[in-house]
Amino acid sequence: MKQYTATANDEGVRLSRFVQSVTRDFPTSLLYKSFRNKRIKVNGKKGAPEDRIQAGDLIELYINDEFFPPEGAKAARKPAPKKQQNQPKVTVIYEDENIAVLYKPTHLLCHSDRTGDANLVDAFTQYLAQKGEYDAHSENRFKPGICNRLDRGTEGLVIAAKSYAALRDMNEIIRTDLLKKEYYTITVGIPQSGRFTAWWEHDEKNNKVSIHAHQSQDERRKQIITDVDVLRTAGPFALCKIGLITGRTHQIRAHLAYLGKPVLGDIKYGNRKMNEQSAVPPDHPASHQLVCRRQKSQPCLHLPQRETEQGRLHGRPAGRGRNAHRLLREARIPQPGNHEAVRYGVTSHAEN
Repeated sequence: MKQYTATANDEGVRLSRFVQSVTRDFPTSLLYKSFRNKRIKVNGKKGAPEDRIQAGDLIELYINDEFFPPEGAKAARKPAPKKQQNQPKVTVIYEDENIAVLYKPTHLLCHSDRTGDANLVDAFTQYLAQKGEYDAHSENRFKPGICNRLDRGTEGLVIAAKSYAALRDMNEIIRTDLLKKEYYTITVGIPQSGRFTAWWEHDEKNNKVSIHAHQSQDERRKQIITDVDVLRTAGPFALCKIGLITGRTHQIRAHLAYLGKPVLGDIKYGNRKMNEQSAVPPDHPASHQLVCRRQKSQPCLHLPQRETEQGRLHGRPAGRGRNAHRLLREARIPQPGNHEAVRYGVTSHAEN
């Protein structure tokens, strides 16, 4: 039998999800059988799968030890990475007691993967631990997380949550489209401005997607919708603002390539010849802008009640192409890490 005392970061979590998070290889059928047989209790009373945990609740699990990780270890959800990596120092654009807006440079992963390379989530967790704001040993299941992600080759802003409540609320803000995400990128060729629709298919083995004009007979493809707004042009290049109506893996890069106007510097879907002529290194020159929009009847719980934080960051991909450089100069603003960048990158204004 195992006992757990719910912490503030367990508040509001569904009881069945809590049990799954603290156990290992516990079959779903056996989980619900344990509920029926009163082997899962909260404060001495029979628990139900849909019960919501409150901070301070005593949770008793009368479950065989084989379904728990070794004493002192956390439940393993993913295989261990091939190598362990020292995490980089995080660049914080905005921070309060609930969330932080972080700058993600190119080449840095958002989440850990099988390579074991450095990633933003672990770097943020390390940052909070060093500040004394997070202690993994005092938590049953929660780990700080990010609310939006960027491809490895994309630089920009990522919202990170310090608590389960902040993570839950910010995910709801994103799900209900109160958060506006805008991307800026340079294309090889000048696309038309407008909204474009296509069908997306992901090859997980090779981590590459293909774009098609129609749905497949087996209906495995998913629809993608991308807004393109051409802001500036210079020779064969265009500086574009991209809006994602849907958000799928590699959507911007793959969709623009499908339209015949690939992202400059993209080696997976791009124009290799133009990349070489422009001396662009193999990274993705897109950048990211975030705006939290809310209505008065739906307050953004983790931003000031009468204001909204707008994080704005434009990319700085390298390249010696004359026309590409011209667009880069027009897109550039101060980078994070200095006083002027922080003042410019995070502004506040009242919502009407």
